[in-house]
Amino acid sequence: EYTKRLSKYCKLVEIVIPNERANENFSISEIEQAKIKEGQKILNKIPKNSYLIVLDIKGKQLSSEELAKKIKTLGIDGMSDLTFIIGGSNGLSNEVLDIANFKLSFSKMTFPHQLFKVILLEQIYRAFKINAGETYHK
Repeated sequence: EYTKRLSKYCKLVEIVIPNERANENFSISEIEQAKIKEGQKILNKIPKNSYLIVLDIKGKQLSSEELAKKIKTLGIDGMSDLTFIIGGSNGLSNEVLDIANFKLSFSKMTFPHQLFKVILLEQIYRAFKINAGETYHK
């Protein structure tokens, strides 16, 4: 639904990278190896010259208005290609976190991947509506 709504404001490309298999029976080392493999797949998909925003529990929390302002400022500064990355069930590799231009947190809580994708798309849509001065944001 939000993908369709966002088409009015931007070109949205969704790339889904399957989780590397790692379950609770895996050792910490095996989980880290899975994150590294997944991280390499993510790094290979990031467009050149893209401003990278990773979703990270330790990132900065912004209000909807602050996110809208950030997106607007990036556009003014010539950064129109934004890449948002949601980590898999084990989080993101250090390699992905290290190259992030901005780390964004919505909460200290953990969310299911599919639910969080909808929340992120809704907030991006809300940001475009705010920046366009259109009614939606309350």
